[in-house]
Amino acid sequence: MKNNNNHHNNHFSMISLFKFFNAPLHLINLLSILLFFAFGLCFGIILSFHLKNVSFNLQFTQFSLSTITSAASSAIITPPQSTAPPAVKVGLKNYLNPPELMHDMSDEELLWRASMVPKVADYPYKRIPKVAFMFLTKGPVVLSPVWDRFFAGNKGYYNVYVHRSNSTSNATEPEDSVFHGRRIPSKDVEWGKVNMIEAERRLLANALLDFSNERFVLLSDACIPLFNFSTVYSYLINSKHNFVESYDLEGPVGRGRYSPKMAPTVEIDEWRKGSQWFEMDRELATEVISDTMYFSVFHDYCDGQCYADEHYLPTFVTKRFAETNANRTLTFVDWAKGGPHPTKYTRNDVTEEFLEKLRNDTSCEYNGKPNGICHLFARKFTSHALDRLLRIAPRLMQFNEL
Repeated sequence: MKNNNNHHNNHFSMISLFKFFNAPLHLINLLSILLFFAFGLCFGIILSFHLKNVSFNLQFTQFSLSTITSAASSAIITPPQSTAPPAVKVGLKNYLNPPELMHDMSDEELLWRASMVPKVADYPYKRIPKVAFMFLTKGPVVLSPVWDRFFAGNKGYYNVYVHRSNSTSNATEPEDSVFHGRRIPSKDVEWGKVNMIEAERRLLANALLDFSNERFVLLSDACIPLFNFSTVYSYLINSKHNFVESYDLEGPVGRGRYSPKMAPTVEIDEWRKGSQWFEMDRELATEVISDTMYFSVFHDYCDGQCYADEHYLPTFVTKRFAETNANRTLTFVDWAKGGPHPTKYTRNDVTEEFLEKLRNDTSCEYNGKPNGICHLFARKFTSHALDRLLRIAPRLMQFNEL
């Protein structure tokens, strides 16, 4: 019994001892729980505050963007409905129309543009071939009233171009004249100098810009027509040849003007002389403005007493295109008196008999056959001859009535 009591007392003592040591553990657990709860509470408060701040910033940003977008939208001005006409279609007609005569192209640009040649020979439209009448003058065309009578009633079959070498001249032609507004960009020209050839090429190039031009005549302000327009037009359009006078001449005014520096491009036996006043077809005109080989030789070595305008074309055409050249000029000029300039005709020289004589020269061929017309034009008429020319020429040459 006593032993049982001792065993019970020992067991109670161990329980009491365990509780004694377990009491601090409960306290520690309680403190841990309290600390964990406090930490969770603080973390929750901080997280809640942070989320509210992010939400506020996002809402503020959205509000700002919305405000800016709204302001920008209100600032955009709706453009008015376009009242421009519909776009014009660009067709062949636009390509064929030549530029304004007083263009801004340089000589280099002009020659390049005018040298373009279609490879297709047949025209894709109804083309009326025209004659380009190119006047190389110092000032106004003083005999323009005669030419106005000549051209009257023949619009659509010709074009007029004027190169006025006196760039300081402000004189203009009457608005009802065929010469009004027909001046091309011009430069000063000196008699006998290479710039005379440059002026001729400038005239050709400007005329070539119009695809309707088929024949090209170089004239001066001292030239007159010897026949009416229909006769001249038919003669030129139906010709199989070009008309560039070319011949070999011994002596100081022929071969004596040749420079050995031109060899080997031009040898002395290829040197030719002829009248400055020519007539040619479109093919030859294109070749003339495209030439750089022979022109550069004349430009560099034909100076002093060479007179390039009397030698360049005769030499170039004979060397390259002799088979299509008639070797004569269509412009009558009288050199019988000798000297550097031809005979001038004034008022007293102009008679019906004199003009008939010029018209009736039959010592030439046309398309390989004898012909009754050798010259279509004549020079050198002064302004003093104008009144008599106006009285005699229209009736004699049967010009159309104005």
